[in-house]
Amino acid sequence: MTMARRVLVIACGALARELHAVIAANDLDAFTVSYLSADLHTTPSRIPDAVEERLLALSDGYDDVFVAYGDCGTAGRLDAVLERLGATRLPGAHCYEFLASSTVFAQLHDAEPTTFYVTDFLLRQFDRLVWRGLGLDRWPHLRGDHFRNNAPLAHLSPFPPTPAHPDRAQRPAGLPGVRLEHIHVGTGDVAPALLSIGRRPEPTP
Repeated sequence: MTMARRVLVIACGALARELHAVIAANDLDAFTVSYLSADLHTTPSRIPDAVEERLLALSDGYDDVFVAYGDCGTAGRLDAVLERLGATRLPGAHCYEFLASSTVFAQLHDAEPTTFYVTDFLLRQFDRLVWRGLGLDRWPHLRGDHFRNNAPLAHLSPFPPTPAHPDRAQRPAGLPGVRLEHIHVGTGDVAPALLSIGRRPEPTP
């Protein structure tokens, strides 16, 4: 007799749609996801402590614990927390890399190093997290620093465009000098990482 293995996923709230899609498509019914606020990305130094607090509060009773973050600007501090608590995370430095996959992101970066990347979540929250978050509404002279040299703004999209939302990037598309590019990347390294945990041998009572 075997027991269904239970997996706890501590995740960035910006990945909710992507994680839901992967879990539903692969029947990962034993996965429980607990989301942290996506706003933590504006202060990445707070991410390790927030992840640790959530892990300590929820991880008892699970066979595996997985963290749906990259390094995300924590300069290795998140990895130190995960090593100490016996958890693993998504591969890569940030969401752009693991959503596109490390291989594809490296190709994109080599082809156009000045690209300004945004995820589906960032496009939906562009005004709040990018425009106002970076102070571009208050200090217009900073816009050139972020979008200089006509660098493209690349939307790394996990889902293909739909008739209702053919392109979510209407706001950034209107920025002077910004070339908008829509790149459908799927869920990149997210699905393989979750499936590698879901396919581990089930515990024996």
